[in-house]
Formats: sequence, structure tokens, C-alpha cells
Amino acid sequence: MHNLIKDVLLSRLNNPVLAKLQDSASIDYKEQLAFTTDSFVVSPLNFPGADIGKLAVCGTINDLVVAGAEPEYLSLGLIIEEGLEIKTLERIVDSIAKTAKLAKVYIATGDLKVVEKGACDKLFINTSGIGRIIKNVKLSVDRIKPTDKIITTGAIGEHGLAVLTSRKGIGLEFNIKSDCAALNQLIIPLLKKTQGIKFMRDPTRGGLATTLNEISQASGKGFIIHEKNIPISSKVKAACELLGIDPLYVACEGRAVIIVDDKNAGKILSLLKKNPLGRNARIIGEVIKEPRGKVILETVIGSERIIDMLTGDALPRIC
Repeated sequence: MHNLIKDVLLSRLNNPVLAKLQDSASIDYKEQLAFTTDSFVVSPLNFPGADIGKLAVCGTINDLVVAGAEPEYLSLGLIIEEGLEIKTLERIVDSIAKTAKLAKVYIATGDLKVVEKGACDKLFINTSGIGRIIKNVKLSVDRIKPTDKIITTGAIGEHGLAVLTSRKGIGLEFNIKSDCAALNQLIIPLLKKTQGIKFMRDPTRGGLATTLNEISQASGKGFIIHEKNIPISSKVKAACELLGIDPLYVACEGRAVIIVDDKNAGKILSLLKKNPLGRNARIIGEVIKEPRGKVILETVIGSERIIDMLTGDALPRIC
């Protein structure tokens, strides 16, 4: 175990905080913090555009970012099934290290357990994250009001479809890559430089439709979104048609839904588009008074229908 930690983990993740190998990392904070945790059981471990390691880092970073926090430290818990090849573990830890370095966060502490064959599926990862809440940033569903605009920072559905088509062995046919990405370098500058961001959330499990329903119900406001404005790639549309899946319910792992006030929406959209991660950002709808707690989709032919919350998990183990 000591050799595994030293040779596979420390050699790749080493930094001044982790190097002390204390039971708890010692971190000095005097400001308001955001703290989150998540577990990742995606199958397969590798899929086009990412792997379970990159997904774990990005997913935890993004949970902090949409809460208005600048991510700084992550924990890393690895549960490994007996028999997993060391080369596979090394490749995933390399991915974790690369993603954390690019996102400018430290893996500050961690844990590693090996369980008997059959007790887990190859590798499960748990990560927790800590970040500083940015001063003067107040994100709350209570701030949402009619005429606010709804922005998505990029095309939807790519992560879920990349995992599913890879799992089904049809990934090469569609060539869909996961949108998995850390959003701190896209979103944090917006929070520091602009006014008008009311609330944010990342549309992971349940996709865009479920995320919008959660925000609408929590705020007590109605949302209307315009189908023609929702960015969806032709590859995702084709895969969804073949598999009988609605892209509005397919998870993203490198996108954010942002509610902004009307007067700042144009400026925020313009700034998003200057970053490669936001070049396909769109204003997809607006907040309305009625019906409260409901999401309405205006279709491309001009009709309207209610978009409900996802009631079952159509795509299990995509994160």
C-alpha cells in the first residue's frame, strides 16, 4: 500500500499540501467557504473526451463554481477493485493530475482502498472540494425575477451520449466527445467583472430540462425556453433519435445554466463567447410570472408544451 501511494499517487499528484501526508490537510481560511462532495462510478472508465479521473476533478470543481466559489483544494478517495491493472490506475491518476494542474487546484488529501473482486466495478472515486466564496457575489434562487434571461454556456447532451455510445460499442459511429471540462476559468472571471448573475447550476444528471425544473420550482417562477435557441450538435441529435432519448434530459459535465438580469445578459453572453468553453453559449429563454414552478418549451413550429422533471434515470452511471 505504501509503495502504491508513493509510486502511483504521490509521484503524480505531489504538491506542498499533500506532501505532508497528514491525516487531515491543514488549510488556513478566514473567508466564507463553499464545500462540496461527490462520487463517481461512471462506466466505462474511459470514454471519448475524458475518463473517470478527469470527470471527478471537473465535476467537483464545477459544483463549487456554480455556487460562486473559486476552487482551491480537492480530496481524492479511490476505491479499487482487486485485479485492476496498475497501468489503468496510472493513466487515470495522470489524468487527475493534468486536469487539476490546468484548473489550478491542489489535490490536498486523499485515501485509497482495495476491495475484493466483485465488490466494486474496477474503480470508484470520491472527491470533495473547498473554495472561497467570491466577495460581493450573492447567488440565490430568491433573486430570480420575471424578465431575467436563461443562458446555457454551450451545447447540451454531449457527455451523456459520449458515455452511453461508448458503453454500447457504437461510439466510433457517432464520434461524440464528452463536454467534460472545469468551468472555473470560464465562470470565475464573469463573477468578478460583471454584475447581474442571479443563480447558476450545472446540468448534470437529468440534463437541462431537469435542472431548469429544479430552479423553477425552487424560485417559484415560470421559465420559457425556445427550442430553436438551444445549442445541440447534429451528432447528438442523430444519436438521440436512434436511441430514443430526449437530448434535453441528457447530462452535461462542462456546461452551466446561468440566470442573469435582462440588462446585463448581452454583455455576459459576449464575454462567455470569448472563451473557447463558451463559444457556443446561447440565451435560450427567460423567466416569466406564470405558470409558477413550470418550464415551458416553445417548439420550432411555435407550439408550446410543458417540460417535466425527469422521473427515472434513463442513463445510469454516466458520472
